[in-house]
Amino acid sequence: MEQFDNGIQADRIDGVVWRKSRRSNPSGNCVEVAALPGGGAAVRNSRFPSGPALIYTREEMVAFIGGAKDGDFDALVGDIAG
Repeated sequence: MEQFDNGIQADRIDGVVWRKSRRSNPSGNCVEVAALPGGGAAVRNSRFPSGPALIYTREEMVAFIGGAKDGDFDALVGDIAG
């Protein structure tokens, strides 16, 4: 299994498919996520596709997505999330 370090240039991660939320705005200010071999995930800023990617384990992503579903981060966007 290939090891990826935090801050790797996102365009140096070969063979992944970058995805963004259907809720992303049309101006391109989005967070994109790619599944990594072995179950982890890479996260990048869509405005800088060759910029740094943050690397997370599967367990870290499960915890984050669970927290987002539970509303743990709602205060970051105020009441605009609807």
